[in-house]
Formats: sequence, C-alpha cells, structure tokens
Amino acid sequence: MESVRIKAYAKVNLTLAVTGIDGTYHTIDSIVASVDLYDLIVIKKRKDRLVTCTMHGLDSENIPFEHNNAVKAAELFIGAFATNGADIRVYKNIPLGAGLGGSSADAAGVLNGLCKLYKINDLPKLKLLADMTGSDTRYMLSGGFARLTGRGGEVRSLDGKLKLNLLLLVPRTGVSTAQCYALYDKMLSDAGNSDTAESALVSGDLKGLSENLSNALTAPAIVLNGEVGQCINDLKAFCPLAVNMTGSGSGVYALFENSEMCEYARSRYGGTAKTYRLKTR
Repeated sequence: MESVRIKAYAKVNLTLAVTGIDGTYHTIDSIVASVDLYDLIVIKKRKDRLVTCTMHGLDSENIPFEHNNAVKAAELFIGAFATNGADIRVYKNIPLGAGLGGSSADAAGVLNGLCKLYKINDLPKLKLLADMTGSDTRYMLSGGFARLTGRGGEVRSLDGKLKLNLLLLVPRTGVSTAQCYALYDKMLSDAGNSDTAESALVSGDLKGLSENLSNALTAPAIVLNGEVGQCINDLKAFCPLAVNMTGSGSGVYALFENSEMCEYARSRYGGTAKTYRLKTR
C-alpha cells in the first residue's frame, strides 16, 4: 500500500461546562458527537523521512506549515514509530474557527492514516501522540458520541441511541477561543447539566436531550461576536427542539425532530451565515 484516503469528521458539542483551571488551561465537561461533515485527507509514502503538506479550500492554504496540526501529527508519528515520511494533502470542508474541531480532526485523520499506511497497531501510543497535538484529538481518533473531561483528553465513549438532525449556521466571522474563555472567567455563565443530557442520549430520549443542550461559552461568544447571537435568534424562529453553540463558536446549530424539518428551515433561512445540514454518525 503506497497511499491512503481518510475522512476526518467534524464534531459538535451537545453540552460544554467549564469545570476549572489546570495550569494555563481550562478544564471542561462536555458531551460531543461526530457529524457527517469531513475533511478528506490523502497520504502517500515517501522514501525519506520528510513531511510535506498541501491544504486545499476554505483559505486553509494560508495556515502556516509550522502551525498545521496535520504536519505536527505526522512528525510526531514518524519520530515515535521510526517510519518513513509522508506527502499529505488535506481537502478542507470543515469551516475554520467554527467550534467543529477541524484542526484536531485533521491531526487524528493523519495519525489514523499513517497507522494504516505503515501497518502500525499501537492504540495506547497513538493516543499519547494525539494528546500532544490538541486537547480533543484523542477523541477524534474514534469519534462517535463521547463525554470529554479534564482538558478534553479524558474520553469516555457513550452508547448514543439517537441520530440527530442539525442545521448549522457558521457566521462570516469567528470567535477567538482564548478571548472567549477569558471573558467567561469574568462572566461565569450557566453551564447546564451533562449528567441529565447523557442519560437522555443513551436512553434515546430526544426530547430530554433537547431540553439539556447547553454551552457555558455561549454568553461570552455573543459578546465577542454579535453574529453568534443573530444566528441563535434566526434559528429559534424555526421553532426547533433546541438551539446551541458548538465549542467556543462561532458555529450555532438547531436540533430538529427529523431531516425534513431541518431541510425546510435551511431552505427558508435568509441570513448571511453559511448553512450546513448535518446528521450525527
């Protein structure tokens, strides 16, 4: 095998509570879910130990090589397993800076792809490498429904019995994660209850889950970017089961009972945000 193609899936936060501070990082308690929006990653073997990476789409071409998590993941993998290098191409579909975990998804996709390419089977070591590239990259290695705690690297998979239909709006401008957490520290907004949301999710209670979607970073994100608040109001006008923000923004989604209602809302939305119809995986 000389090359592999990997789909690196985005995630949404169903709940996100800030639980404390660990050094310079905030700790969280968050229920997350993979969705059917993905970046396509193509990896080819090299005969030396170098790494090349070309980005395509969504202005990802402007990401500096030295700050690219896909590159970092590849370099860590090659160093840890003493393999040859790789030529990497990433075709971006996951919006940047929208709270969908695109950078971590790419890092996880590269790690999974290199394992397949070089026939490596060492999940414990792979998880340690994932932790070195980003707080939620370990989760992105497998995706699905999960509950993340600590800095996001403590992952407990959940047996979610629901397929969620979501309409995502991504504003024209993003939200700085650092600024959002800093403002949260001043505002200390409500965090919701992940325990109740988890119970509803694993029991297949869509109504119960919808009543417990939450994100403690929503209030500071709205202060930093008024478009987030506008998107929330626009989605509420369609009377969904719930509206929530993912990550530290700026992406906002509505949960609908079925795909038909989701598509109806998308067809009637007249705002300036980019729309994505999503399903959980």
